[in-house]
Amino acid sequence: MAFSSGQSKGPMSEINVTPLVDVMLVLLIIFMITAPLLQHKVKIDLPQPNPNVQNPTNPPDPIKVKIDQGGAIYWNGTPVDELGLRAQIAVIAQQTNQPELQIHAADQAAYQSVAQVLADAKSYGLTKISFADDN
Repeated sequence: MAFSSGQSKGPMSEINVTPLVDVMLVLLIIFMITAPLLQHKVKIDLPQPNPNVQNPTNPPDPIKVKIDQGGAIYWNGTPVDELGLRAQIAVIAQQTNQPELQIHAADQAAYQSVAQVLADAKSYGLTKISFADDN
């Protein structure tokens, strides 16, 4: 809706350019401030690869720990008790290139059994622990 001026009763037919000039000046100031910043380069020190460190080409096979619905624990398909599990974990924890410990828990397995396996693995210092699904 156009506003009328005080002298005539009809609509105002001229464009008010003052808001346009204000917006253009603000954009010009923003451009003048940000344009020099685009030319500034930030030096980033990225880590360089160490040629002395050798990545293992053949990582060890993962260890599969299965926990069934009754709470029985299987180490690579062989049933073990809690002491046997701790002994096996202690053996692989001593290795320099630790294998991954994959925990396969049944849907209805008790949380206490899974938590105990995780606690044992953590207490012996295993760092590569994952959960796997049998599907």
